[in-house]
Parts: sequence; structure tokens; C-alpha cells
Amino acid sequence: MQALVYHGNKDIRPQDWPEPEPGRGEVKLQVTYCGICATDIEEWQFGPLYVQHGSPNPLTGRMAPIIMGHEIAGRVVQCGSGVEGLEPGDRVAVQDVMSCGECFWCRRGDRSSCPRQAITGFSADGGLAEYLAWPADLCVKLPDHVGDDEASLIEPASVAVHAVRRSGVRVGNRVAVLGVGTVGLLTLQTLKAAGAIVYAVDIKARNLALASALGADAVIDASAEDPEPALRDLTEGIGPDMTFEVSGATEAPVQAIQWVRPRGRVVLVGIYADQPRFNFHDIVG
Repeated sequence: MQALVYHGNKDIRPQDWPEPEPGRGEVKLQVTYCGICATDIEEWQFGPLYVQHGSPNPLTGRMAPIIMGHEIAGRVVQCGSGVEGLEPGDRVAVQDVMSCGECFWCRRGDRSSCPRQAITGFSADGGLAEYLAWPADLCVKLPDHVGDDEASLIEPASVAVHAVRRSGVRVGNRVAVLGVGTVGLLTLQTLKAAGAIVYAVDIKARNLALASALGADAVIDASAEDPEPALRDLTEGIGPDMTFEVSGATEAPVQAIQWVRPRGRVVLVGIYADQPRFNFHDIVG
């Protein structure tokens, strides 16, 4: 089959790759759509960052070179032994984190903190290929009204929904979203659904136009003006009740802390290829 394979920094190759066969408890999927995440791009530009290197993952036995892609929708074409609840022809979205089920965190139900975890596209072969074998219990059957293209957005949408739920946002809260790429736009929509007033901050005109179309109450072009006074003007000089940092830009976490009002809340959603430097007095304050 054809696949997009990560070999190392600036080295991603389209190439022939062995077609997977499902093991016990797994299904073989024909991939219908797979998104390209900013994390994938960062791995290509700045890696190795997240892809398994040096030693194989303990759950999958995989390391670079590896097929990328973790925002996956597919159709079941074959079921391994012991699979229940799925059959060939079913359309699914992929839950992309495999955990061991045995460690301290897994026993507590905190499977995303499993130290042995494997993630499609980083420590297990991912969805930028014609086929994927993956545990059946990590495949979510899709209703008919969700299209395959929409289904590939379920993984990043789950990030946005989780962040908003963790924030404790309330109806009427005034919230700034820093960075309105894919996850930022999904965060914006989730906040609007929760009843928040949302201000979108970005440096890209296209992103800001999409933010306006998707319901932002105001947009701020950070390439043309200083967002901090603009946010204060929108909030009677107080500052936002919450800031969501979704860009992953090095300076953005610092700005999220500086721009939120005193006793406000900051939610860090981005993944950082560089290490931000903080004045911890800003956090204490």
C-alpha cells in the first residue's frame, strides 16, 4: 500500500509499505480521511519531538520510520478474532491513544497519562496510508449523519471540548482564544455553544475571517495591533475572564497569563516545540 512515512527531521517520504493485518481484538480500516495536525508539521520541521526514536514503544514495538497521521476516519474492511460490536462496512473515527490498562494511571481511569501509551502516527503506524490496523475498542462507530470528512475532525474537536469542559466556563464569561487554527476554531465554537462571549486573536487574516464566520464576537489581528489593550477595551478595562492558548507559539503562554484579568483562568491547549520563559510573579498575581 502507499503511505506517508516519517524517517526523521525534514525527511517524510511517500513510499510502499506492508499492508497491515488485524490481530486479536483489532480491525483493519480503509482510511477515508486523515487530517494533518500542526504537531505533524512541527515533527517534520523541528523533530525528533514526539515520534518514537531510539527504542520501540512497549505496546506496539514501533519506532521511526513510522507512518504519520492521527486525525483518522475509516471504514472497517476486516475484523480480527474476538472483535465484537463492529463489522465490515462500519464507518468509524479512531481514538488515537492506546494505553496498557495495567499501570497506576490506567487503573485510576487516567489512560491518557499512561507512561507506556502509544499514539497513532508517533509510536504506532498512523492514518496517512491506505490501511490501518487498530484496536476495535478504540474505534468509535459513526452515525449516518456524520460524514467521513467531518469524522476526521473528531480527534481535534475532542481536544477543544475537553479544554472547555476543564475550564469551568459559564454563560456570559468573556474569553479570549489565542490562535484560531483548527483546534482554536473548534475551541471557539465549543465556547460559543457553552454560552461564552469569545474574542479571537491571531496574526493570519484567513484564520480571523473563519473565526468571524464561526461566531466570534470580535477578532483581533495581532499583526496589526497590540491585543492586550484591545482586549481591555472589549472588557471595560478589566481583561478577559479566561484566556485559551491554542497556538503553540513560544510567547503565547506568557501573553495568555498577562492578558487575563486578575483571578481569571488560563487554559493551555497548545503543544510547544520550544520552551516558553515565564515570569512566575505573573502567575502568582
